[in-house]
Amino acid sequence: MAEASRQVQMTESAATRIQELIKNEGNSDLMLRLQVSGGGCSGFQYEFSLDDKSGSDDHVFENHGAKMVVDEVSLDLLGGAEIDFVRELVGAAFRVNNPNASSSCGCGSSFSI
Repeated sequence: MAEASRQVQMTESAATRIQELIKNEGNSDLMLRLQVSGGGCSGFQYEFSLDDKSGSDDHVFENHGAKMVVDEVSLDLLGGAEIDFVRELVGAAFRVNNPNASSSCGCGSSFSI
């Protein structure tokens, strides 16, 4: 079992949305891939995609029946984070609650440490 600081959790709302996306794609092997890359208005940005493969440097997390894959480098920046899916008047999106981020942009898609 991995340390809690090396885990990425997801809420039931996020898991439900992932399952909806996978159903729409028609490929039950798909997982949500969460990556961190350089860029964005705060230094790093979150990238979400669907992927049916995981590599040797990937970590797969499962919560509420949905799977998420995070690569080793991104996990260093995401350890202890929780992924949520929120619906607001301005739209719906995945939101990352990242305890490692010292600040984030207004839209929540980028952060700094």
